[in-house]
Amino acid sequence: MRRFLRLTALGLFLTLILGACDARQMARPPQAVLKIDYEKYTLDNGLEVILHEDKSDPIVAVALIFHVGSNREQPGRTGFAHLFEHILFQESENVGQDEFFRNIQGAGGTLNGGTWQDGTIYYEVVPKNALEMVLWMESDRMGYLLGKVTQAAFENQQDVVRNEKRQSYDNRPYGHTSYVIDKSLYPEGHPYNWQVIGSMEDLQNATLEDVTEFFLTWYGPNNATLVIAGDFDHTQTKAFVEKYFGDIQSSEPVEDPPPWPVALKATKRVFHEDNFANSPELNMVFPTVQEGHPDAAPLDLLGELLSDGKRAPLFKVIVEDKKLAPTASGRQSSSEIAGTFNFRVRAFPDVSLSVVEQALFDAFELFETEGFTELDMARVKANTQTVFYNGIASVLNKSFQLAQYNEYYGSPDAVTQFLQDYLDVTRADVLRVYNTYIKDRPYILTSFVPKDKVELVAEGSDRFPIEEEDLPAQTVSGQEAAPMAVTVKSNPTSFDRSVQPPFGPDPSLQLPEVWHHQYPNGLALSGILHDELPLVQFSITLKGGQLLDQLDKIGVANMVTDLMMEGTRTKTPQELEEAIDDLGASISLFTGRESIVIQANALASKFEQTYALVEEILLDPRWDAAEFERHKDENLEMIHRSSANPASIASNTFRELIYGPDNILATPAIGTAESVSAITIEDLKTYYTNYFTSSVAYITIVGDVSKARAIKTFGALVAKWPGKQVIFPDLPSPQPIDQSRFYFVDVPAAKQSHIRIGYLALPYTDPDYYPASVMNYKLGGSFNGILNLILREEKGYTYGARSGFSGSHYPGPFTASSAVRTDVTYESLVVFREVLSDYAQGISEEQLAFTKAALIKSNARRFETLGALMGMLNQIAQYDLPDDYIEARETFVRELTLDQHRALAQKYIVPDQMIYLVVGDAATQLEPLKELGLGDPILIEAN
Repeated sequence: MRRFLRLTALGLFLTLILGACDARQMARPPQAVLKIDYEKYTLDNGLEVILHEDKSDPIVAVALIFHVGSNREQPGRTGFAHLFEHILFQESENVGQDEFFRNIQGAGGTLNGGTWQDGTIYYEVVPKNALEMVLWMESDRMGYLLGKVTQAAFENQQDVVRNEKRQSYDNRPYGHTSYVIDKSLYPEGHPYNWQVIGSMEDLQNATLEDVTEFFLTWYGPNNATLVIAGDFDHTQTKAFVEKYFGDIQSSEPVEDPPPWPVALKATKRVFHEDNFANSPELNMVFPTVQEGHPDAAPLDLLGELLSDGKRAPLFKVIVEDKKLAPTASGRQSSSEIAGTFNFRVRAFPDVSLSVVEQALFDAFELFETEGFTELDMARVKANTQTVFYNGIASVLNKSFQLAQYNEYYGSPDAVTQFLQDYLDVTRADVLRVYNTYIKDRPYILTSFVPKDKVELVAEGSDRFPIEEEDLPAQTVSGQEAAPMAVTVKSNPTSFDRSVQPPFGPDPSLQLPEVWHHQYPNGLALSGILHDELPLVQFSITLKGGQLLDQLDKIGVANMVTDLMMEGTRTKTPQELEEAIDDLGASISLFTGRESIVIQANALASKFEQTYALVEEILLDPRWDAAEFERHKDENLEMIHRSSANPASIASNTFRELIYGPDNILATPAIGTAESVSAITIEDLKTYYTNYFTSSVAYITIVGDVSKARAIKTFGALVAKWPGKQVIFPDLPSPQPIDQSRFYFVDVPAAKQSHIRIGYLALPYTDPDYYPASVMNYKLGGSFNGILNLILREEKGYTYGARSGFSGSHYPGPFTASSAVRTDVTYESLVVFREVLSDYAQGISEEQLAFTKAALIKSNARRFETLGALMGMLNQIAQYDLPDDYIEARETFVRELTLDQHRALAQKYIVPDQMIYLVVGDAATQLEPLKELGLGDPILIEAN
């Protein structure tokens, strides 16, 4: 999976989906210990089809990958691949506007797409009875799209993409880093010289003729792979594929792009003053090799040896010895035609990046003099088997792997060779690539420093020109579709494609069997046997977390979990890290607002050994003084950095306005700069002594471990971990809001306004909590929510808009939110108020039917992975729910009436009794907002 995880879109999808694997594990490739069975064949039009049957759950995944990314574009015509990722979700000849999302979600499915430098992928996961509908829609947008790409639709998606750029690049710290690196490294004309999202000028100047030509060139069936994985009838599915895709004509043959590695004649040094950064960042980038090159695997290993773990030279020199930064990373990044080795150090405030640059060379020297051992090499490879199994835990992930390796390497079996290449790397290989590509080689050096902090720039750097967006006057969006400016000959069809295929019978709800055990001391254990793969995942949860912090020292609980992963009474921090790596396991500790969790993921064969380490971490913490100071500095730096991020400012300020300053839930669990500065190591020991007790704990486990084996293993904890009384605090509740209040936080020159609207609503335990969440679904609980359809799809003001309830044992907020283009802040707030007001008047019968179908049918996807099963178990344990609570919720949704829905909306969606917060540019937005009818906005300070 080395190559797989480097690809921007697919790597992001896997990071989100494989929550059981930590990021460090996921950077390593899986071992070829289990072959995925499949059938591969090719249609007459060149579409390669791969079928993989998996009857474990009544669901099916469809992945369609096109061998077209930003590397197929031309200078002056960039961003087209990413633009089409958006356009293909809109409308085709037989699937109406926004019907793609509505049909998939209404069937109980999920869907998305992604574009990266080398490709574009679309995927759906649906109950098995919706497979034919998915193939009908996928084929329609492949072969019957262009007749519906009107000027209006084109301009609307241009707006959406511009909003994505503002949100992901322009309005966040270090957002321009990749742009500066790629422009500095790759020459003009090289396909990696521009960003995947493209140039806004290019998109603005693009015509329908331009994008039509691009689509016809690259989106033919002969430049794609279709994968279907899951529970389906093999013969029938092949007939469906032939029916829906067989009529689509091939495009002109296209060649795979040849490798285009780059070389530097001399080092280039550039810098940028970042409007949103609070700390300096240095990147040192060496050109290396593309994927598939024999040196790609040794370079991967080199990255881990240089930066992964406490033995790594980057950690020892930059983090531990010189204390220049909380972390430092180095990694190989190979793409289809070129590659780079990237070192990144985001330093503490006021650290000169010249000093950081020299520290990197000091780390290189340490690597050269001390080297590494065969044991170090073995540890780097140790997690491969566990990661591989986690990587195929869902049919979606299997479909990704099958599609990826087939499209780029001709066969899904190519993964075997890639993994073997990795496992065959020797110590000599690693040293050779270090000497070839890093040692004494020229590089790109970028310095990103806070505004007006140019004295921190690495010596000898030149200012890099970045043209900041000058927001135009408001554009008109959502107008009636204009005629196409080009005429496109449609693909022929052998049947009536306008008829949507019927659904088969809905799969019945199949709840996993939950077992429970209670030890004599009251410690509860719950589990689910899931033996499809030889994996186990378990967690020990302690109620309390941030709730048990003192108001003047919020962040103690968070630092307790930080420090408990830094060694035990008998193991140094490094020894503990290596013991976990030797098992190929992952163990983590984290603090939430109301709990502390220690969780582990491992091969089932390593369950007892992994548990033994968890027990040691839990019962025998080391309280390492040096690590305490390091984590304290790191947390202070995280707080410092987030204080400049508009999205973080909005979230943190909104919680304080909702809860009030005297409620501990108003503050993030990490704490504030003031509270963390006051924390001592003795505070951590006191918290541990008072609150780490079996009387507030429960254990959950899922995977290939029997009930008897789990009871026996965790039983060792009972005698060693006594119980004690813990008194939980009563939290003050703010007075209910009887009239809306309007607040504004100024972020000068912000490209977007972050909007938060809401109030303190319900706890999860309230009988109305789930009904209220169901009521919200059509308002803002999905892509097809009314807020998103208007603000994004109709108006083009934002990249997304959502709303929802987030209670727990304590009341939590109802929040409606979005990040909108700065110059439509007023208009967006008008939409929010109108939609919230109208929603209380009720929804249509059709909208209620959509809500019911989406929520009920999606239960077919609920129990596929260890992470999903663990989430269900933890819900049961945390809130004392019955094992079949999902059935009861299905019954509620099925029986919900329009009158009940309207009553819930009128009770819980009252826009005149909410807090309104805008985080944006006061110079341009504050005055117009006074006309909104909410009174003059109250200008408050960030943080």
